[in-house]
Amino acid sequence: MTALPRGETPGSPAADDDGVVAPPSAAVPAPSTGDEPHAADEGSPTADDTGDGAETDGQDTATDDDTDASGAPGDGDGSASAEGNASEAGADTTPAPPSEAEAEAEDGSPGEDQSGDAEGETAEAGADTAPAPLSEAEAELAAQRELRERIEKRKAEKEGPIAAGTKLSGKAADLLAAVRAVESGEQPATSFFDSPAPAAPRRTAPTPAPARPRAPEPARAPQGAPPEAVAATAAVLAEGGAPAALAGPAAETLGAQAAETLRADPWQLLAVPGVGPEQADGFARALLGAECGPDDVRRTDALVGWLLERAALRGHTALDASEVRAALAGRSVTDPEAAVRHAVAEGVVLVFQDGQEDPGDQEPGAPAESTEGAEATEPAGPEPVQVLLGLDRYALAEESLADGLARLVNACEKDADWTEAASAASSPSAAELIRAVAAHGLVAHTGGEAARAEPAALITAARALGLRALGTVHSVDGRRRLAGATGDPETAVTLAGLLSGAQGPGRDEEGAIAVDLLVVLDAPQLDVETAAVLVESLADGTRLVLSGDPGVLGSAGAGRVFADVLAARACPQVVSRTPDPGPIGELVSGIGIGELNQVEAPGKEVVIVPVRDAGEAVHRTVQLVADSVPRAIGVPSSDTQVITVGHGGSAGTRALNAALKQRLNPGPGRFGGFDPGDRVVHVPAPGRVVPAVVVSADAEGLRLDCAGTEIVVAQERVESSVRHGWALSAHQAAGMRWPAVVVVLPGDAAQGLSRSWVYTAFGRGERHLSVVHGVDQALPRAVAQPPAQDRTTRLRTLLEAPAR
Repeated sequence: MTALPRGETPGSPAADDDGVVAPPSAAVPAPSTGDEPHAADEGSPTADDTGDGAETDGQDTATDDDTDASGAPGDGDGSASAEGNASEAGADTTPAPPSEAEAEAEDGSPGEDQSGDAEGETAEAGADTAPAPLSEAEAELAAQRELRERIEKRKAEKEGPIAAGTKLSGKAADLLAAVRAVESGEQPATSFFDSPAPAAPRRTAPTPAPARPRAPEPARAPQGAPPEAVAATAAVLAEGGAPAALAGPAAETLGAQAAETLRADPWQLLAVPGVGPEQADGFARALLGAECGPDDVRRTDALVGWLLERAALRGHTALDASEVRAALAGRSVTDPEAAVRHAVAEGVVLVFQDGQEDPGDQEPGAPAESTEGAEATEPAGPEPVQVLLGLDRYALAEESLADGLARLVNACEKDADWTEAASAASSPSAAELIRAVAAHGLVAHTGGEAARAEPAALITAARALGLRALGTVHSVDGRRRLAGATGDPETAVTLAGLLSGAQGPGRDEEGAIAVDLLVVLDAPQLDVETAAVLVESLADGTRLVLSGDPGVLGSAGAGRVFADVLAARACPQVVSRTPDPGPIGELVSGIGIGELNQVEAPGKEVVIVPVRDAGEAVHRTVQLVADSVPRAIGVPSSDTQVITVGHGGSAGTRALNAALKQRLNPGPGRFGGFDPGDRVVHVPAPGRVVPAVVVSADAEGLRLDCAGTEIVVAQERVESSVRHGWALSAHQAAGMRWPAVVVVLPGDAAQGLSRSWVYTAFGRGERHLSVVHGVDQALPRAVAQPPAQDRTTRLRTLLEAPAR
């Protein structure tokens, strides 16, 4: 029997929740010194890097045959000295570890987890005007731009006069035309009686097109800014003492007039990835001299925007005005209230108040000013109405998404008869889902890994009814699993591939995705901008199902779309009653309700490996992947994934990947640090992680094999978008599963533990889970801590507004 004992439970994951972890009762293994997070390794800008330095060295009571043995840890060998823990914890200069995104944004390292990366890639993609085919990332950005243009056009139309009847469509428009024809005498009233209604044609599922061989997908670097603009920007930067290396990113971010912009407003340098307020202040002082001051409105406006951009890295689409004012005060702004009012008046940010029907129709500065004044007169009391500040890109996305979801709810045919399909469903939960989708345009479905069979059954049933049904997932691995469940590869696509047009049925003549039913699995990974683009791409009458496990870590981008839809009760919710099977399923299900239980694992499905220090943690991890798991479980090293808390430190992804490469595929790293056969992850866009294997390299770039598809990464993009992938963080691993998983929990990760992190990491294994354990009692305390709403968004309020 393999037990997960109380008190020696697997180590501690990093936190996406605000779990408060009490000191362990037994001595905690000496934590390793954490260094800054590895940016491009992370596919997600959330709290995985909270434990960047969180590497645990626990003592391993197991021998080299840890996995071969029962897997039960020893009596107390998993604990180490408290002195080691205290000494290493002291290396952290902050009272609590920063979130993954915050840490990466601070150190300015390139990567998809920082805002800089996201902004840089956006700017680069926008600069590419070459006639070559768009990459998936560029296609997504283009779709977002098109969405914003539609929203602006829609708002402009709302402001103008509306002619009577011009907004009607369908039967309402036909009735209006008939009434006008009779009133004008063009046709007699009797001509409209007894006219037979045309029979609705029954559509059949389209015949799948024959598979065509796809050429290698180039992951091209977007074109940079014009050389003259870069040179002019470099000259201005030199005057201000800023590094010349910022010239290219500054010109790409600020445009061809970057030099003039920086000379007029030096604090615009804050918009450049990796630049912080201290660097921008120094640059401004060098350029402006005596004119520079902490209350310069150019500085305060830039700081307000910068604060909200950083908040977006942590998943927020808006921030409470009081938080922004407090942060400004911490940056030496003497009148934060006036600074916020000025930023709102200048359009740097938008202001919102919960409880108002249409805050956008008010004068931008008025709500903030009146509320701020009330707060000044009553500093001891809370604000009567919450005032939120947000960037326009996220505000537009949330409003567009709320409108789009309401449109799908109202435009769907609600009297469809799918009774026969429901009665033939493979499980009661699948039948319930089919019945709900037949009667509603929007349905939310929740459940664990086993529950993914229910959306697959829905897709199969809908296609049997002649509907164009499609499932979209977060990862290539998810696509493989969904295609296996439906038995038809044509029914599964990745979300990025669907939006870019590289996968799926394509678009109709009006630009809408040609589907009647779209099922979005891995819905918790949907950020608000991607969700808005997706819903905007669905035609009236399309049915949409959002399906996922609400217990896993959230999206890499800003927003909490799935959680907000569930909380707003904007649609019917189908809760799966299909439990996850086996010891791993039992363990993960208990974690989901806050219980870390002992499990029976007669087949060594769950094994605990206590360790004392970071060096031993790395040694045991390599031993498990290279020897014990393949020999005892029968899962090869290529199918075993290591998941750890963060990127830095002595047992983070960097250290583990280096050790695993040395053991599994040693080589000089002649292709930019990589050798043929290396396991890597490719980050084509912020929030997306694509596992691959290095094939070769040539003048075009690094060639990768991604599940049979060849990807070419341009040489200049290799350093920032490719990392070794034997070890990942939990955020990178979300949405994927492997036959065997080794979760490494360093001792200094205790401060960053959360239930959602443990739930996500432990649930990635299909057949086997090994836990390299060094956090003692911190783990059960973190699991018991209820998850907190760690993101501030407006979507729930917008979805609830029509019902009030």
